Amino acid sequence: MGWNIDIAWLTLLMFGSLGVLLALGLPMAFCTGSLAVIFLFLFGNAAVLNMTPARIFPFMTDYQLSAVPLFIFMAAMLEKAGIIEELFDAVYKWLGSIKGGLASATVLACTALAAMVGVVGATEVTMGMIALPAMMRRGYDQKIACGALLAGGTLGILIPPSVMAIVYAVVAQQSLGELLVGSILPGFLLSGMYIGYITIRCYINPKLGPALPPEERVDMKEKLRLLKNTIAPLLLIVLVLGIIFFGIATPVEAAGIGTFGALFVSALHRRLTWPAVEEAAIATLKATAMVMWIFFGATMFVGFFILKGGQEFVANSILGTGLPPYGILFLMMLILFVLGMFLDWVGILLLTVPIFLPIMKSLNWSGVFGIPGVEAADVPLWYGVIFMINMQMAFLSPPFGYSLFYLKSVAPPEISMATIFKASINFMVLQAVGVGLCIMFPQIILWLPSLVYTR
Repeated sequence: MGWNIDIAWLTLLMFGSLGVLLALGLPMAFCTGSLAVIFLFLFGNAAVLNMTPARIFPFMTDYQLSAVPLFIFMAAMLEKAGIIEELFDAVYKWLGSIKGGLASATVLACTALAAMVGVVGATEVTMGMIALPAMMRRGYDQKIACGALLAGGTLGILIPPSVMAIVYAVVAQQSLGELLVGSILPGFLLSGMYIGYITIRCYINPKLGPALPPEERVDMKEKLRLLKNTIAPLLLIVLVLGIIFFGIATPVEAAGIGTFGALFVSALHRRLTWPAVEEAAIATLKATAMVMWIFFGATMFVGFFILKGGQEFVANSILGTGLPPYGILFLMMLILFVLGMFLDWVGILLLTVPIFLPIMKSLNWSGVFGIPGVEAADVPLWYGVIFMINMQMAFLSPPFGYSLFYLKSVAPPEISMATIFKASINFMVLQAVGVGLCIMFPQIILWLPSLVYTR
């Protein structure tokens, strides 16, 4: 038998020790897993110990999770095939004559890439290597250039196929198809807001993002030739999203088709070589192993906390604030934002969703300012997309937002970390506006799934 301890002290001990280990730079998966084992030994018993394999085994056999390595491999293959460079080249030649056109082209290329790869790191690093030098050469303001890359790169976690959506669907027991379809409109809304912001600022102050000089612009014939190179990857996007959207195949089957399509597109561009396939396979193995280890560790950690009464303690603490439902949601968003400054999204999702989602389901979402609210059955879907938009802010939030470091790793030496931090702030405000719109107008999220899926 383990020792008895008050749940408030246990909460402080568990999350305090997790914070200390993470501050020391230890990997998230091993922090949560090792702490779960230690606390199980000190404060658990035989029944709690039996819970560990019972919680982990369903994840090991979950069919939906097989989409994770498939989508990551698809992303890695498209990256190795040089599709990203060709896509950016075509978009920026089309938009080059507009003020701020290169930065807008960066966001558009990132949006298209998000619909191909679903992984932030791949988009951020590759686009940083291609687009950032191009913008710097043409006298773009450093903050506008970096901000476009930072914000555009994070769209990979929202626009399907998204690895985050797959993990959320498994944890929340939510339909993955509904979640992927529900995140399409918010993804395009954010993309449009970024482009609108860049264009308005560059027309107010053309020095921030000058248009391409006339001698560098291309005629319509050249534009159409460039467009030809993007047909195959864009068809792949339409194919993968189309078969999910029309219910022809499950998201996992769509991931398999997408993987085959990525190999086919690579072959079409004469980039399908054994070294490229090997590099893509190793990158997939590393990324998938990281996600799964965090899965196992965080699941044990949260499982033990919930069994000891942690879920009721957190729920009572949040509900005890006396805030109305939308005030509680704002508090949750604030907690997620703060966690995003220090943890990666997999850890945040696995630590918070099992605790926050039951609270969300227990509340009445009747809408604000007379706008229709959310039915109880739609709450997991609505919260899932809001969670993913919030995690985009986490990727950009100093001091440890992942996108900030992805970009710094490929940025020219003259761009300092302080510049990258400042560049993220205005785009984080736009993301916060996006979260607010999706909370106030839930149909932005729920309309498309209601057309595709009938309950």
